[in-house]
Amino acid sequence: MNARFPQVRPRRLRRTGAMRRMVAGTRPHPADLILPVFVKEGIAEPQPVASMPGVVQHTRESLRKAAHEAAEAGVGGIMLFGIPAYKDARGSAADDPDGIVQVALRDIAGEVGDSLVVMTDTCLDEYTDHGHCGLLTDSGEVDNDATLERYAAAAVAQAAAGAQMVAPSGMMDGQVAAIRAALDANGFADIPIMAYSAKYASAFYGPFRDAAECAPQFGDRAAYQQDPAGPVGEALREVRLDLAEGADAVMVKPALAYLDVLRQVRDLVDVPVAAYQVSGEYAMVEAAAANGWIDRERIIMESLVAIRRAGADLILTYWATEVARRLS
Repeated sequence: MNARFPQVRPRRLRRTGAMRRMVAGTRPHPADLILPVFVKEGIAEPQPVASMPGVVQHTRESLRKAAHEAAEAGVGGIMLFGIPAYKDARGSAADDPDGIVQVALRDIAGEVGDSLVVMTDTCLDEYTDHGHCGLLTDSGEVDNDATLERYAAAAVAQAAAGAQMVAPSGMMDGQVAAIRAALDANGFADIPIMAYSAKYASAFYGPFRDAAECAPQFGDRAAYQQDPAGPVGEALREVRLDLAEGADAVMVKPALAYLDVLRQVRDLVDVPVAAYQVSGEYAMVEAAAANGWIDRERIIMESLVAIRRAGADLILTYWATEVARRLS
């Protein structure tokens, strides 16, 4: 590039709002957004989540309303997380046909039809009394291979109840292959899998564990989720393995602190890439905005643009419905 100032003036393309909109390179769209929601068994009214202002644990009725509002706003999908009334060591409610997520799936299917993609988190941590993502050995470690059977059963139950996509999040080795085989064997070959492929053992998940009531009762999840300080190559290896096992889409979680990983995943694959703007990301913005320290709406949009620019085709965000309305 030989031209220089004053002939070259990059500010010419920034002079007006109309000009900036015309040349913008990154434009989030409502259909790119997925709304994570929590539905709790046995409550009569929605329960606010103190650490996530504006987010609630839904009743079945309020969930139907939230799904309808998301669909009306043009949101692309909704991701269900269930909180059962009873928990046990094997997470029995995860594949119970009358478990809270399966019941809620049937509710939502009747409410929104095909207006948005109804998705389910496929894991055990919300359902186990110990809060870990799988079955435990006698020594208290998560039993990878035994857990795969539970994930497969949960995915089949979710598909039978109306899930249009399942999303295994437990970071067990072989989870995508186990779920793919089970879905295919039970007549659900058309149900896609969005794998939480690069999911880190992050401190950003704290408020989520309040919302889903799934904090581990002992230890942590560092032995199966990825190390935040680990090499990016480890994340890319996980992505390749999930694709080889039959994943139809992959995810990076969290989003904002892992944009470098997100970019490399996007460059690696030719399937949709999702990023999860997690509860800690949400809570920090809401807390700072409540104190008058930041411009809430601008921060929300700037963070979503950054995630999209880094390579995400899909963004899970608790602001999905709000932002979709604004974009529309």
